[in-house]
Amino acid sequence: MDLFSNLALGFATAATPLNLGFCLIGVILGTLIGVLPGIGATATIAMLLPITFQLEPVSSLIMLAGIYYGAQYGGSTTAILINMPGESSSAVTAIDGYQMARRGKAGTALAVAALGSFFAGTVATLLVAIFAPPLTAVALQFGAAEYFSLMVLGLVCAVALAHGSFLKALAMVVLGLLLGLVGTDIYTGAPRFTLGLPELADGLSFVALAVGVFGIAEILRNLEGGQGDREVLGQKLGGLFPSREDLKAMVGPMLRGTALGSALGILPGGGAVLAAFGSYTIEKRLSKRPEEFGQGAIAGVAGPESANNAGAQTSFIPLLTLGIPANPVMALMVGAMIIQGIVPGPNVATEQPALFWGIIASMWIGNLMLIVLNLPLIGIWVKLLKVPYHVLFPIIIAFSSIGVYSVKGNAFDLFAVAGFGLLGYVFLKLRCEPAPLLLGFVLGPLLEENLRRAMILGRGDPMVFLTRPISAGLLVLTLAVVVIMLMPRVRRKREEVFVEGD
Repeated sequence: MDLFSNLALGFATAATPLNLGFCLIGVILGTLIGVLPGIGATATIAMLLPITFQLEPVSSLIMLAGIYYGAQYGGSTTAILINMPGESSSAVTAIDGYQMARRGKAGTALAVAALGSFFAGTVATLLVAIFAPPLTAVALQFGAAEYFSLMVLGLVCAVALAHGSFLKALAMVVLGLLLGLVGTDIYTGAPRFTLGLPELADGLSFVALAVGVFGIAEILRNLEGGQGDREVLGQKLGGLFPSREDLKAMVGPMLRGTALGSALGILPGGGAVLAAFGSYTIEKRLSKRPEEFGQGAIAGVAGPESANNAGAQTSFIPLLTLGIPANPVMALMVGAMIIQGIVPGPNVATEQPALFWGIIASMWIGNLMLIVLNLPLIGIWVKLLKVPYHVLFPIIIAFSSIGVYSVKGNAFDLFAVAGFGLLGYVFLKLRCEPAPLLLGFVLGPLLEENLRRAMILGRGDPMVFLTRPISAGLLVLTLAVVVIMLMPRVRRKREEVFVEGD
């Protein structure tokens, strides 16, 4: 009964006119940035963080969540119509989706992607509602040692699942941890890495770093590459509802993709991306006609799209229950909660149940909005694909700069955005994925605080991390992940997915 009463509270919160409006804004904006290649949910949410400071906490988080899973829907549109995935998790969809479009079945491919996404999103939302409360109860038993060990596990998993080489991912995490140390030591009051600048006494601006490394850097990369010639297929879309044979062919892949994505979405690093690649591999191996994959197989669209949408939504489980981000977008959500004065973690469910359950309920409402709106709006999305970058990007940069300045009214943050933008661009040129950096930056201060608290409680004895069963178990699991990562066979498989596909 508690589940139903909590869901009733969540729907009552999410269904207010104000929150419905922000949910609608979120999913439409998410679809839009998913459709436009080169922007992405991470960059968009980073650039909108300053605006959320002016909104109610529930409304702002509902909108940001809608942008994230809405982008998964939009990413499939460009993957199918122009063979250019709007989101990295939609890269696999382009393999067969674009071939379907070339054969005149663009409408069917888009419908299969939308239906698979809706089903996966609905199931994943239900899983979040079921598993979040018991995990929250467990998390309330965590002390400083357990949280430290959990964060170490999360960062190690982020390295394991990051694109590119292990060493580059590890370097990004370490750099993020170091950047998180900039500011004043809360225990001693001593300045750290401030370079004598009073603007750095409170630490680096999370908003400036996120907007620069993800937003500005992506814009610079896209401007360098140019817009190129885009062959947009399916301007006149017909047959937007799959035939009976198509529905039969998509059921199995949709179920398997949903299950795989739901499980992998909670992993730190790239659960949704890994789920999409994994789903495609599984479907190809299970198929009686594997030669059809790459030529327009429906299973090659239904499976990955279901997997990446399920993964996107179950990534909210560690955020809502533990306050631990599973990916860069969830790290930005942590930042949005902190901006609103909310301490992420298990106490949110008990102290602010309307916010906790309102976010969960809004996911289902948002998925319903997406399935109702997206197919009729495909014609508009196709036209937006032709907007030139030299018109689009200056507008985005201008609004981002205004938003960053509005947070503190400090011009130093604008210089920080420019600096982080150039740094992020260098990372992209060096093929260093910035996502682990953001996770390290967000978790760094929390990691340090829990380390020092645990050492104080343990009177300086580091064995405190091994004498507490949960903490010791998490550290053993961390060691197991490291060992598995270093196995030659696992490294080869990882390179096939993350390195060669880059």
